[in-house]
Amino acid sequence: MKERLLREFAERFGNAEGAQVYFAPGRVNLIGEHIDYNGGHVFSCTLDIGTYAVVRKRQDQRLFFYSMNYPDVGIINCSLANGLENDEEDGWANYPKGVIWAFGKRGMQPDCGLDMMVYGNIPSESGLSSSASLEVLTGWVLRDIFDFEVSDQDIAWIGQYSENEFNGVNGSIMDQFAIAMGRENHAIYLNAEDLSHRYIPIHLDGVQLVIACTNKERGLADSKYNLRRMECERAVADLQKAVAIEKLGELSQNDFEACQSAIEDPVCIRRARHAVTENERTIQAVEALESNDLDTFGQLMNDSHRSLRDDYEVTGDELDALVEAAWETEGVLGSRMTGAGFGGCTISLVRTDDVDNFIKKVGRSYRQQIGYPADFYICKIGGGPVKL
Repeated sequence: MKERLLREFAERFGNAEGAQVYFAPGRVNLIGEHIDYNGGHVFSCTLDIGTYAVVRKRQDQRLFFYSMNYPDVGIINCSLANGLENDEEDGWANYPKGVIWAFGKRGMQPDCGLDMMVYGNIPSESGLSSSASLEVLTGWVLRDIFDFEVSDQDIAWIGQYSENEFNGVNGSIMDQFAIAMGRENHAIYLNAEDLSHRYIPIHLDGVQLVIACTNKERGLADSKYNLRRMECERAVADLQKAVAIEKLGELSQNDFEACQSAIEDPVCIRRARHAVTENERTIQAVEALESNDLDTFGQLMNDSHRSLRDDYEVTGDELDALVEAAWETEGVLGSRMTGAGFGGCTISLVRTDDVDNFIKKVGRSYRQQIGYPADFYICKIGGGPVKL
């Protein structure tokens, strides 16, 4: 891969002299969906697919960006000297631009421009955090090339800040944190409220992690993601008339059932119920994995999807078609949507001997129901960002 990338870089930028190659993984939520901004627990891991970058310094103040995934777009360029702004015409390049801008806001201004070529093998619009992977990757590049003194966790914060303020997506720290702090063959059990976390070893003996991509186009910025956050905030505001809480993650399921009548809007009741029950499921899922109980973990994945479908209403026909076909397929321990929803991907735990049949059967069912194919990825749990 490194040699291939350097050859491509040389074709686009004249030569590869002085160029460095970097990689940052994608990530997937094993369980714990739409609760990060509700102060709950998240359980995610990095993958062995992600985003690559070939980068070198320039002698001027220009930034040149090229993506192998969007060759028809060509090379996008802008100037450091004139200040960086989000430009809709720049598309994907607004993510690395945003991170460079955010570093500058922290007093870490690059002293020269860059040539940067990117290649990602994460399916776009998949819910596997391709944008966060690119943001963390850019942070790693800047730290290494310009010797900026920032920690991995700082890079996660800067990535989130750039996504919120430069790109206008109201996301939490979860995606960037999981990628920047990833550890091979471990998942991160993260308290989204205070960022305390533990690494949990993952032993998938005889079981594969299979990701199915709906191939439905979606965009977080114009989806119902921000609406769901607002509905949860309204639920908290109503609950605060009855109980002293700041976030839904502070409530147990029993606590919630005792006070849910304080929420005026029945829709907000359902949204809050998902957040509370998903937090408890995540806690139980970690306990199951620590006991090497993959069957219980799989059942909790199934329950998670039902809650996301019925109470949070973020699945849709495509994700439901994949998950429901998976539930009916031999060798599947559990399956659920992952990510923000409204398209994107599912994640399934499938016994190794049944993976080929799983892909064939679920793929056929999905195409019959939806009318176009899904893509499947057999993934391993990866590590954090690296310089290759």
